[in-house]
Amino acid sequence: MTVSRRTFLSTVSAGAAGVALGGLGLPGAARAASPVGDVVGKVTVGYQGWFACPGDGAPIDAWWHWSQNWSQAPSPSNNVIKAWPDSRDFSRVYPTAYAALNGGGSATLFSSYDQQTIDTHFQWMQQNGCDTAALQRFDPNGSEGPTRNAITARVRSSAEGHGVKFYVMYDVSGWTNMQSEIKTDWTNLMSAHTASPAYARQNGKPVVGVWGFGFNDANHPWDPSACADVISWFKAQGCYVMGGVPTWWRLGTNDSRAGYLDVYHAFDMLSPWMVGRIGTAADADNFYTNATVPDLADCNAHGIDYQPCVLPGDLSARQRAHGDFMWRQFYNMTRAGVQSLYISMFDEFGEGNQIAKTAETQSQVPAGSGLLSLDEDGTACSSDYYLRLTADGGKMLKGQTALTATRPTQPVTGSGSGGGSNPDLALHQPVAESGHTQVYVAANAVDGDPNSYWESVDNAFPQWLQVDLGSAATTRRIVLTLPPSTAWGARTQTLTVQGSTDGSTFQTVVASANYLFDPATGNTSTITYPATAARYLRLFFTANTGWPAGQASGFSVYAS
Repeated sequence: MTVSRRTFLSTVSAGAAGVALGGLGLPGAARAASPVGDVVGKVTVGYQGWFACPGDGAPIDAWWHWSQNWSQAPSPSNNVIKAWPDSRDFSRVYPTAYAALNGGGSATLFSSYDQQTIDTHFQWMQQNGCDTAALQRFDPNGSEGPTRNAITARVRSSAEGHGVKFYVMYDVSGWTNMQSEIKTDWTNLMSAHTASPAYARQNGKPVVGVWGFGFNDANHPWDPSACADVISWFKAQGCYVMGGVPTWWRLGTNDSRAGYLDVYHAFDMLSPWMVGRIGTAADADNFYTNATVPDLADCNAHGIDYQPCVLPGDLSARQRAHGDFMWRQFYNMTRAGVQSLYISMFDEFGEGNQIAKTAETQSQVPAGSGLLSLDEDGTACSSDYYLRLTADGGKMLKGQTALTATRPTQPVTGSGSGGGSNPDLALHQPVAESGHTQVYVAANAVDGDPNSYWESVDNAFPQWLQVDLGSAATTRRIVLTLPPSTAWGARTQTLTVQGSTDGSTFQTVVASANYLFDPATGNTSTITYPATAARYLRLFFTANTGWPAGQASGFSVYAS
């Protein structure tokens, strides 16, 4: 029987004591759309964090989510992933039963149980405009629970260390006793993490996500009363509740059960699912007309924040079109007037929709695996391409760059129009640092924005700033800049340039010297040196006459 608004409200009154219309956020309890916070006006990435390997120390002690049979090492015949990760940035990896990589080297995978893995992921987020991570949490009461709990603590640590926000997002799929157990889990375990300064808050409230209400399948069987009870309970705990809902939530058709509209309207934010619904730019345009625009209008009418999905595309299905598919979605969401986005997903190698670093070419894929690399359509793409694409899409969404249907992000750094014959090899590349103060992180020095800058820890010389060019490159010139504003008085910084091929052993490229930065001449200093082959270049600061810290708004590296 279709549940009408009248029967829904009477059912709620009978089944959830103390649930009032205003508390649910239903129509009739008018409220304004939210201001910018940790999820509104921001780019959120879905973070699985659910990979483990035997020997990593995780309680589950299995090839968790890497293979079909978790007790056996991943191989072509025991495989569940659709893309191969680029694991070069991880300090600890685990050998699999795959053959060696086509280009040589062992076929190894990372574990989310290792703190360094999550630290690396959150560094990538920090460097590429991913404001907030929604940590997926499934039914925690089985054998996976202890490992998930430990990984949550690691995510918290990484978020705090990298200036990225995070929150717990419950995926209730298949959770038999969800209605009672989700409350117990939040009360006894997860709510403690809201004390973290990195825990996402919106409208002053800790954010919690609930994904899966109203889906029209046997894995999501709860009636409207049960769903409303859970939403109301979280609100009573003082939470801002984000709902991951079916694509056709507004119509109650296709993937959505009928009669759940009031449940959907009870959420503070709605995020309709899109994975598996679109696969081409034409699909994205169709959904712009038939879903995004009317969805946004409905949310605005009910004072609900709207956070639609953007996905890079399933690599194994050749949907990505070297970034054009994803960019079309960024363009459509921005022109629709959407404030917030949810990237599906950061590390979902099982669906092939990950933006995390992925094998660039077949040389980085295990021989005989059948897995594709990012250059599958003939266009070379660096492993961090979809991270960089996310950064640029976020800037357009936030109005920091102009609306454009033409993807500005080049698949390989420095390539394409505007790259010229001597591109900046450091632009948008991974960076590292000795430390930073406040929000002045290392990524600001390679983001192409002359007004954002890196500033080291104050009063703590020596300090350093490092860029990873991705592979060994022969360079001859570094250009350093400070913000062009005349508010920056002239200063001299003393620094040494060091180079390395492996990131651990560094040699001096340019001995310690003084470099003048004068706003009258553009606040720029150029360092030239004999041709040097290195993958990593490090600036080693020992003094600054203008401020007791190392500073750089631009760290550009050139071959000539």
